[in-house]
Amino acid sequence: MKYIVWACLLLGTFGGYGQVKTRKSDIVLVVHGGAGTILKSQMTQELEKEYTDGLSEALKKGYDILERGGSSLDAVEAAIKVLENNPLFNAGKGAVFTNEGKNELDASIMDGKTLSAGAVAGVTTVKNPITAARAVMEKSNHVIMAGAGADKFAAQAGLEIVDPSYFFTGQRWKALQQVKKEDSLKTELDHSGKKSSSYYFTNKDSKFGTVGAVALDQYGNLAAATSTGGMTNKRFGRVGDSPIIGAGTYADNNTCAISCTGWGEYYIRLVMAKTISDMMEFGKIPLKNAADEMVMKRLPALGGDGGLIAVDSKGNIAMPFNTEGMYRGFMKDGKAEVKIYKE
Repeated sequence: MKYIVWACLLLGTFGGYGQVKTRKSDIVLVVHGGAGTILKSQMTQELEKEYTDGLSEALKKGYDILERGGSSLDAVEAAIKVLENNPLFNAGKGAVFTNEGKNELDASIMDGKTLSAGAVAGVTTVKNPITAARAVMEKSNHVIMAGAGADKFAAQAGLEIVDPSYFFTGQRWKALQQVKKEDSLKTELDHSGKKSSSYYFTNKDSKFGTVGAVALDQYGNLAAATSTGGMTNKRFGRVGDSPIIGAGTYADNNTCAISCTGWGEYYIRLVMAKTISDMMEFGKIPLKNAADEMVMKRLPALGGDGGLIAVDSKGNIAMPFNTEGMYRGFMKDGKAEVKIYKE
């Protein structure tokens, strides 16, 4: 009889796959759509609704997967794909243009259970770069692939391939022309002896725009994913933090899952996401405190700005940002909350 009792206890504790189940109410999904100078005074009610609807759709898509017992990896990928397909966001269809007038896309994904990760950088023909990143993680021995090689790998993996013209949007094209105009004017007025200001990204808002998702599933597994078109007017094959594991994306079941958005060069220098995880693991610092320390203190101290979203192994959420706004939202206990501006 005692063996039957033990068997029942084990079946109740483990999800049939050797994974410890959490309560279903503990599942969490958090998403972001980028940070920057986002002011309510410059936003129409119609456009604000479009952004909140887009974030809400991504949350619903991912959270539905978690509610059905799906994995955190599936949830973050699904949420990101919704945002990649929405031209409002700087990822996939809404990606910004490089100085040469191209769309070069970066993405990464990480499994907190195994520390497996995959990323792509500078892809130009993959409809959903986040799916390509997952394919790198699951169908290759590598962590990151870049450029034409990554596009070729994605095609051979059977992913949906599109003509580069698919990513064109009029709004992003106009933004490129505006940034070029402003940078050209700045160069004419700059007597400091520096090189072209377009190299230094003097236009503040040209730096921002990324989408991300982090999740905790009912088995206690964390996952993180990030996707972006990068900086408007970027040059020389520039790659930011989004596809760099440990900088823009990180997940570890022992600590947290993180997706970043902001001025990537500074996130890379700080190894932002991994540093927060290490502060939690080795310094025993709570998620919120660690995230605030990095985003609100160390990032601006270097001259960088932006934000991030994170969830820890207990379902606690952090969404710090030091800009005027950050498109963000979460679902927990079956309830959703979406925000754009500073509180």
